Formats: sequence, C-alpha cells, structure tokens
Amino acid sequence: MGVTITFLGGADTVTGSKYLVRHDGRSVLVDCGLFQGYKQLRLRNWAQLPVEPGHIDAVLLTHAHLDHSGYLPLLAREGFRGHVHATRGTRDLCAILLPDSGHLQEEDAAFANRHGFSKHTPALPLYTREDARACLKLIRATEFNKTFEPVRGWHARFLPAGHILGASSILLEVAGRRILFSGDLGRSDDLLMQAPATPPAADTVLIESTYGDRLHPADTILSELGPALQRLAARGGVAVVPVFAVGRAQAVLHAIQLLKQQGTVPRGLPVFLDSPMAVHTTALYQDHLGSHRLDARAVEAMTHTATMVETPEQSRSIARRHGPMVILAASGMATGGRVLHHLKLYAGDHRNMIILTGYQAPGTRGATMASGAATVRIHGEDVPVHAEIVQMESASAHADSTGLLSWMRGMPEVPGQVYVVHGERGAADALRTRIERELNWRAVVPEHGSVWPA
Repeated sequence: MGVTITFLGGADTVTGSKYLVRHDGRSVLVDCGLFQGYKQLRLRNWAQLPVEPGHIDAVLLTHAHLDHSGYLPLLAREGFRGHVHATRGTRDLCAILLPDSGHLQEEDAAFANRHGFSKHTPALPLYTREDARACLKLIRATEFNKTFEPVRGWHARFLPAGHILGASSILLEVAGRRILFSGDLGRSDDLLMQAPATPPAADTVLIESTYGDRLHPADTILSELGPALQRLAARGGVAVVPVFAVGRAQAVLHAIQLLKQQGTVPRGLPVFLDSPMAVHTTALYQDHLGSHRLDARAVEAMTHTATMVETPEQSRSIARRHGPMVILAASGMATGGRVLHHLKLYAGDHRNMIILTGYQAPGTRGATMASGAATVRIHGEDVPVHAEIVQMESASAHADSTGLLSWMRGMPEVPGQVYVVHGERGAADALRTRIERELNWRAVVPEHGSVWPA
C-alpha cells in the first residue's frame, strides 16, 4: 500500500489541525491541534481518535498555536510515547501555551462548578496543567532547514513560514513521496515576522486556506488602530482587546508603541497586557532575535509599552481604575480566559470599545460581537453589548488568498496534488477554485476523517 494521509482535523474547518501520514505500518502525525469554535467541533476534542495514540510513531508540529499543538497533552496522556519534533521557537512557545491551556481549562471547569451553569456535573477539564507539563518532555527541537529522521527512513525538514515565532512549513519525504505541509503561512509585510521562505519541490501539498476567500485591505494595523485609540482617548473610555497571546498581542503592543512614538496616540494612554501567557511570550522575543524583524531596542520598547499583568489580584485591580485605558487580554476570539471578565465589566458602556484584532471563527464570542449582536453569552449570562465594536482587518498574521497563491507559485515544480485545508468551507473552496483556474493544478478540499493518497 502506498503513502496515505488521514485528515483528522483542519479539514472542513480552520481548527483542530491533525494530519496522519501512514506507510508500511508506520505513522507520523503532522500537527496535533484542538478544535475551537462551534460546540459540535469542540466536542471532537472529547471523541476518541480513530488511531491509538500509542501506535503513532512521531509528531511534527508546524507551530505552537493551540489549534496546531493543543491536543498534545491529551495524546500523551492517552498513550503516545514517541518524540514530538518542532523548531526551537515552537518548543519554547509550547512550554508557555500548553500548561496555560491546561490551567485555563481547569479554571473554567472550576468556575462552572462553582456557579452551576455547566450541563455536566461535575464539569471536567479536557486536560490539566500537569498533563501539559508532562507532554513537554517529549518535544525535541530541530533548527530550520536541517534534515532529520522522525521515523527511520522518513526524512523531514522545517522551513520558515513567518506567522509567529518558530512557525514552519514541513517537507516530509517517505517512500519516494515528497509531502509539503504549508502550516500557517505569514504575510510578506508582517509587522513582526519575516516573510515565509520559498517552498521546495513536492509531489503533494497541503495548503492552509484561512483567508482563502479574502484579500487583506490596503490599511495597515497602524492606520486602523490609531484612529480607534484616538476616539477612545477623547471620550475617556476603556478598550478591551481580545488578543491571541502568541503573535497578535506582540503585534498590537508594537503598533501602540509606534503610534505613541509618532504622537498619533497620547503617550500617557495606559496600556495593560493582562495575560501571563502573553507576558511570557513577549519576553521570548529577546531570546529569538534574528527570527523576527525587531532588534533588541525595539523589543525593549515594545515590552515597556504596557504594564505587564500576571496575577489574578493584579488583573482584578485594573477594574478599580478609570478610563481612558487599553486592556489586552487573551483569548483572541474571546473563547475563555481573563478577557471574559473584562468584557462582562465593560461591554455594556457606549463610551467603551471592543477591538477585535483578527479572524473570529464561527461560533466564538468574538464572531458574535463582530456580527453586531446585542448581547454575548459569558459565564451563563447574556451580557449587553453597547460598546463600540472595532473589527480590524489588517492585523492578521495569515497570508491572504493572493499571498497563498504567490507562495505556491514559488515552487520549482508543479505538484501532482494539492489538498486545501485549515479553512472554513467557503474559504477552502474559493482557494481551490483559484488554484485550479490560475495555476491549473489539481486541488481538492478533503472532508474530515477522509483518507487520501499522498
């Protein structure tokens, strides 16, 4: 039997990336992500995988975002004992993200039990902080562009993908087949990260399609964020900014620092970064100089733009302050974490502002607010939304449709097959159409659980 790919996630949806490559009784899982968004997707996190974790020989991670790495603690707890291969940046970020993910799930379950709004008694976390810490021992760091063997006779190589620290595309070679996983591709004009590397030749390509049906606007993060914060400062309001703790938080911080430096935003406007995960991630930028666009001085300036908030007591103390001020808090789609407490407190006042800094997956609170809903459900309550909603379009760390095609055009050979993954159905099919019409390549959108030849 030839080499096959089973699409265990990241198909039909933008979350839960998991691609199982099999050949001759061996298997490698590329990405190990959590499902997010709609409840029917989140329920997949609790379902048993169609393969025993102990039968998976190795895991390769494209990057550390939870929709690519967040299932790893559960995989390890259920019996996976192989190595997890990642870049140094991805390893360092996983050491922050995964324990924090376990901790947040424990906190959310405990909160649900205390207040009795869970339909399950008791509410349980998907995994714990200790589960996450245990799985970190399995991660082995490999430098970019260095070939290694995740399984004897299988060869893999990480290639810079932009997007966030450590993010990579992966070239996997097995039984004469070259399979290229794009991972999440960054933008050529990203504020923080370098452009993705030119892709190598491959027989099969898995291309992400988060923005497969969209083009980024001509606006920049500075031109969008500046006027919003000017309005906020003028009326003395509070801006709650749900941010992804890895990447987006740092991009927004850097943008605010530049806006203050330019005089666009008052230098005295207080900014709080209320996320231990984001605080620790920001510190990593000094450890990874050269893998992003900022020099040591720019990293230091970004760090000093905000008051770093780590403890729950410090977080609660923000509520005793008056506006104007800006609160950056995880999570980026308002699916959990401290941002929910800030939204409950500030969403009901028209002087305030909720700034959504990127893609909001269907079914998330962020998507609900972006749609103009009059209320958003938080901790079992319908919270009125009177604050101004600002939906930024320029802060995305993903390549748009044209950027994705440009990356594929850089391949030195035409691949035999393209699988369009990591996108909602409309976005994935729109990119498939462009690939077929503009590149004249074979492309399909695989369904969740389907098996295709590599």
